[in-house]
Amino acid sequence: MDRVSSASNIFPTGRDDITGQFGLIWQVLKEPLIVPVLKLLVVVCLGMSIMLFIERVYMGIVIVFVKLFGKKPNKMYKWEPMKDDIEVGNSAYPMVLVQIPMYNEKEVYQLSIGAACGLSWPSDRIIIQILDDSTDPAIKSLVELECQRWASKGINIKYEIRDNRKGYKAGALKEGMKHSYVKQCDYVAIFDADFQPEPNYLWRTIPFLVHNPEIALVQARWKFVNSDECLMTRMQEMSLDYHFTVEQEVGSATYAFFGFNGTAGVWRISAVNEAGGWKDRTTVEDMDLAVRASLKGWKFVYVGDLKVKNELPSTFKAYRYQQHRWSCGPANLFKKMAIEIVKNKKVSLWKKCYVIYSFFFVRKIVAHIVTFVFYCVVLPSTVLVPEVSVPKWGAVYIPSIVTLLNAVGTPRSLHLMVFWILFENVMSLHRTKATFIGLLEIGRVNEWVVTEKLGDALKGKLPAKATKKPRMRIGERLHWLELCAGAYLFFCGCYDFAFGKNRYYIFLFLQSIAFFIAGFGYIGTFVPNS
Repeated sequence: MDRVSSASNIFPTGRDDITGQFGLIWQVLKEPLIVPVLKLLVVVCLGMSIMLFIERVYMGIVIVFVKLFGKKPNKMYKWEPMKDDIEVGNSAYPMVLVQIPMYNEKEVYQLSIGAACGLSWPSDRIIIQILDDSTDPAIKSLVELECQRWASKGINIKYEIRDNRKGYKAGALKEGMKHSYVKQCDYVAIFDADFQPEPNYLWRTIPFLVHNPEIALVQARWKFVNSDECLMTRMQEMSLDYHFTVEQEVGSATYAFFGFNGTAGVWRISAVNEAGGWKDRTTVEDMDLAVRASLKGWKFVYVGDLKVKNELPSTFKAYRYQQHRWSCGPANLFKKMAIEIVKNKKVSLWKKCYVIYSFFFVRKIVAHIVTFVFYCVVLPSTVLVPEVSVPKWGAVYIPSIVTLLNAVGTPRSLHLMVFWILFENVMSLHRTKATFIGLLEIGRVNEWVVTEKLGDALKGKLPAKATKKPRMRIGERLHWLELCAGAYLFFCGCYDFAFGKNRYYIFLFLQSIAFFIAGFGYIGTFVPNS
């Protein structure tokens, strides 16, 4: 008797009635239902894998040409340094508004306000606007005092609050634009509460807008100050570096379009108004505005060598919430705007195809779904159903090439590639769930949880060599979705080791361990409560 027939008889010959009944049900459903459904899922997943593979290869080829033969932004567009005009004085410089939306940012408010107030620009041609939605009165008082401190130094800084949090960040930015003093401003720079622009930031970005009336947005790159804090932040750095090094560069160089990152960018205020201003219909108000502005014919410029320091979420809880928002929002926006994009007559057919297919469908939907469904559900399931197989090119070659192409953005972390694969597969569980929530507009579709920032909190709370995790309630530590996924993968790994022929068990055991580590909460930085 061969191994396959032995495996097929494992359930009916169980010792107790429950196992026997389960085995009987399995045999009854296997041929007419499970095998056809699994075969269909394999075909669909292979199709999505090919789509993702072609997208990554295309991006790789384009970025090589851009790096070797493409012009830098300051050569592609007119860029000249701002110069003094003796006759008109500082009025030769455009009026710039700097917005910093905040919500209970106790750990970082001083850093961001200090960096914004330190921006080099004629003092009578810049307004710093702090949009404080904090619900903690103590934090509100601290932020207001910080604003008063800078105001006493001659900085034109405005502290603005509102009596509700309607629309969250989008609502705060929208309200901020309604103040009378904003009418005199030409451009608005936006920074999240943990971002610290260099003093020359405006000198590098504003000339693009001044000399090129067709440009609506100038986006800078993020520089992660805490990427070496823990393994989880290193994994995030690898993913985001690909986004900035490849996706943003390619979008800017080819179609003058990319998703606004919500921070570290400067907008032409007239373009924001023409596009309809800030909308809170999704949790990605930044991407929403970018797509609407692009459909009006505006162009975007990405300046990759201009970096703004910021902080990566270093706790697993904060990262999960962030990834839910970043995955749910784009899917929901795609659902709301797909028809509008198709019907638009101001942009070319190729640009519409790029936005719908490449920007939205492949990167924001297919990439999340195929990662989890194929590698964490379908592939392990073929171990239990040997009648269904996955070709080696789909199970090994394509994911290997895609992984290598993703890793080019962070050469210093190539040795961590295996950890990155396992971590991304774990996070794909939440991204896939969030994607379906966004597409179906159910449950937590409009949930907005501000990403927790630690700033210098850890330096004051933890000794340099402290590595022990503080005590937590068992309910706070356990993540049941990860534990269930880990248990399933571990079971499939054991079955494959005992009866299978595909030798998937090495991957299945490693991936199950990754899910268990996340499920038990041993990932990221642990911050004491006091």
